[in-house]
Amino acid sequence: MMMLIDCSRCRTPLQLPHGAPCIRCAICGAITHVAPAPPVEPNRGAVQPPPGWGPPPPPVHGRKRAVVCGISYRHSRYELKGCINDVKCMRHLLMTRFNFPDDSIIMLNEEQTDPYKIPTKHNIGMAMYWLVQGCQPGDSLVFHYSGHGAQQRNYNGDEVDGFDETLCPLDFETQGMIVDDDINTALVRPLPRGVKLHAFIDACHSGTALDLPYLCRMNRSGQYVWEDHRPPSGVWKGTSGGEAISFSGCDDDQTSADTSVSSRSTLQFTAAVSMFYSLNYEVSLFRGLLADHLFMQFFCFVFV
Repeated sequence: MMMLIDCSRCRTPLQLPHGAPCIRCAICGAITHVAPAPPVEPNRGAVQPPPGWGPPPPPVHGRKRAVVCGISYRHSRYELKGCINDVKCMRHLLMTRFNFPDDSIIMLNEEQTDPYKIPTKHNIGMAMYWLVQGCQPGDSLVFHYSGHGAQQRNYNGDEVDGFDETLCPLDFETQGMIVDDDINTALVRPLPRGVKLHAFIDACHSGTALDLPYLCRMNRSGQYVWEDHRPPSGVWKGTSGGEAISFSGCDDDQTSADTSVSSRSTLQFTAAVSMFYSLNYEVSLFRGLLADHLFMQFFCFVFV
């Protein structure tokens, strides 16, 4: 039994024999090591909330749960017009098209009167913890983020391009950004076998915001191209047996944009997702629709 991997240096496809820990490329001579997936541990889904954070998240409801987060950064130089509409559209879509219960959706935005539903770094972290808390086989989870994304210099050697991708909570200027390593630890690593997570990240530099080990692109001719994004250190970035699928508004080195749909501001990626599903198109056409759109967003920044 053979497994197909790419050479770590020249990206030439290589056939790795089953059980082999590494393989030498006949083209460039580089040795590519393969980090085995860790065994599934039944208790790894029991994640703990970040220390010192409170109050406790609301009780978990149902087999379908979602966190939708939209940040407009009102009255700041980073202001976005469409993000609050984004999360309202996504919440409506989940409830009407996919039968998510209202009490199983946490919506974070600046219009909320509950202080723990304002999209601060603290509250987003607690919402992530709530989403995966106690998940069981058959559960369907959704995480949607609409707001600013950025990059910062990576210092632990687990990024191919040398940068971590980040999400910018409302208070990022004082509390810092949410780094892709932490998103992976909170949302991806705890997922046990039989649990599926769909993430929609509508932000700049969001291509690998969940730090997943593999990335799939679709080109304009409809062909799928898989890329190996496992860190050179061999640290496992996958799940504990579950399935995590992330759709991003743009690549790590690209930016996203506001648009106007039905006289309301939204970000283009979220608008495409909502309109697509509301019109009952076949899911198999979804990636082709996204591949036909280009995105541009202002007030983007890189932290080094």
